[in-house]
Amino acid sequence: MMRMIWLAVLSMAVLLMQAATAMARPESLAPLADRVSPSVVNITTTTVIEGRTGPQGIVPEGSPFEDFFREFQDRNGNGDRPRRSSALGSGFVISEDGYIVTNNHVIEGADEIEIEFFPGEGQPRELLPAKVIGTDPNTDIALLKVQAPLPLKYVKFGDSDTARVGDWVVAMGNPLGQGFSLSAGIVSARNRELSGSYDDYIQTDAAINRGNSGGPLFNMDGDVVGVNTAILSPNGGSIGIGFSMASNVVVKVVDQLKQFGETRRGWLGVKIQDVDGDLAEAIGLDKARGALVTDVPDGPAKDAGVLAGDVIVSFDGIDVRDTRGLVRQVGNAEVGKTVRVVVYREGKTETLRVTLGRREDAERGPSSPDSGGDAPGSTEKELLGLSVGVLNDQLRGELNIGEDVEGLAILSVDETSEAWEKGLRAGDVITEAGQQKVGSVSELETRVGEAREAGRKSLLLLVRRGGEPRFVALNLAE
Repeated sequence: MMRMIWLAVLSMAVLLMQAATAMARPESLAPLADRVSPSVVNITTTTVIEGRTGPQGIVPEGSPFEDFFREFQDRNGNGDRPRRSSALGSGFVISEDGYIVTNNHVIEGADEIEIEFFPGEGQPRELLPAKVIGTDPNTDIALLKVQAPLPLKYVKFGDSDTARVGDWVVAMGNPLGQGFSLSAGIVSARNRELSGSYDDYIQTDAAINRGNSGGPLFNMDGDVVGVNTAILSPNGGSIGIGFSMASNVVVKVVDQLKQFGETRRGWLGVKIQDVDGDLAEAIGLDKARGALVTDVPDGPAKDAGVLAGDVIVSFDGIDVRDTRGLVRQVGNAEVGKTVRVVVYREGKTETLRVTLGRREDAERGPSSPDSGGDAPGSTEKELLGLSVGVLNDQLRGELNIGEDVEGLAILSVDETSEAWEKGLRAGDVITEAGQQKVGSVSELETRVGEAREAGRKSLLLLVRRGGEPRFVALNLAE
C-alpha cells in the first residue's frame, strides 16, 4: 500500500513540474511581436549612379550602323544617362521624437533614405524621409532621424551582457524585401569577433537574411540586445549562423552620434601585440597576460613615459587580458580623461598616468628610432635559425629599407627552425634584442649570451617589417 502511495505522489510531482515548465515557457510569441513590431521599420535607400562616359561602342564614327547601335544602347539602359539604384534594409525607433538605429552599410552612400513603418495603430502610414545624424563604420552603426506628425512608438535597449547562450531571442526586419517578418531562435554564442577592433557580436540561429540588416534582436522582455548585422553563409541565405552587434556596444555609439554627430573614442597611442607563453617567459612575466607594447609613436602614452617592451597589465583600474580587451577599454574611455596605466617593466610593475587623446584625431606617423649603426666591414652571422647582417647602403637598396631604420637585416631563415614557424622572413629587420637596441652582430651575440647566463630559455626580439613592429621570442636552444 505504501509503495502505491509513494508512486502516486511521485507521479503527481512529475505532473506538477511539467505544468510549471509549460507555464514558464510562453505558448506564443505573438504578444511580444504585437508589442515591439510598431517600432521596427523598413529602410529604402536610393542612390544615383552616374552614366558611363567616354567611348562606348566599337562602331566607327560616321558608320551607317552608328545610329542603330546608339538606339540599341539607349533602349537597354546602356546610355550615358544617370541611373537610380535602390536597396532595402531594416531599423528600429529608439525615441518618440524619431531617432532610428540601423546599420551603416544599409545607408552608406545613399542620396535618399525613406522610412516605412509597420502598419500599426498610431504609426505613420506614409513613407517618411530620414536624415543621417551620424555613422560609425567601425561598428557598422548609423543613427537616423525622421520628423513624424505624432510621437512614435519606440523600443529600449537591454543589457546584452546578461544574455546567455541558450536564451530565446527574436529577430525582426525586412528579409529579402518581403516585408515585415519575425524569426525566433536562441543565443548560439557570445563575444564573437569578425573583423573590427570593437566587435562584440551575439551569434544566433534566428533566421537573418539580406534585408534584415539593421533590424533589432529582441530578448523575451522586448528589449533590444543586438543589431542584426551579418550572416555566415556559403550561398547568401540564412543557414542559422547570424551575428548581431551587442547592444552595450551600440548604446555608447548611439549616444555619441546623437551628441556629437560622430564617435569620440579614447586614444592611448601605442602599437601592441598579445603575450603568448614564450613571450611571457622571455620577459619574465608570471603568465601570458596583458598587451605587449611594440612601438610608442608621438602621443599620450609617449608623453606619459610608456616604453616599447612594456606590458600593459591594467588600464583605468581594470585588468588587461589581451590586446582586444585593451583596445575596447581604451576606445570606451572618455577623451581627455587621465587614467592610471600599470605596466610590467624589467621585472616589476610601474604605474603611469596617461591623459587620453581622441582616436579619430590621432595622426599616426612613422617612428624615428635613434641612429645606432654598425661600423663598415662587419661580418654576417648565423644564429637562432637566422642569417643576419648589418644594414648597409647595398642591403637597404636591395631590401627597400629606409635610412631611418637601424638594426640587423635578416638575410635568410632556416625553414626547419622555430624562427620560420614564428613568421620571420628575409627582409625583416631586428632592431632590439632582450629589449635593448642592436646595431651590430656582436651586440646580438652579447644579448644571446646574457639571456643564457640569466637562465632564460628564450630571447625577445623586436622585428620590423614594412615599418610595422612586433615582438618574437626565440628559443635559445636553436
